[in-house]
Amino acid sequence: MNAIIEQSLLAKIRTLSPQQVAEVDDFVEFLSARSRKNAALDHLLAIAPALEAAGVVPMSEEEIAAEIKAARAERRSRQVEQDKGSDAPGP
Repeated sequence: MNAIIEQSLLAKIRTLSPQQVAEVDDFVEFLSARSRKNAALDHLLAIAPALEAAGVVPMSEEEIAAEIKAARAERRSRQVEQDKGSDAPGP
């Protein structure tokens, strides 16, 4: 990031209330997540021709939905475990 732009953004952020800073943080996280999702999609689309050439059978919509459901359940489970760990008393 250009140093001038970075300094300008930091100066603007310093004028915000804590709640507004939290909103900025949420928005930056949203943009970051969207960027990661777009990169993952680009990667997937880039390998699609190789999968087809290798004879890999495409997944059905039901299979895709099941994979998404399983991944989300695993992510929720990990988050619950992390939350439990952060609630544990210190040493």
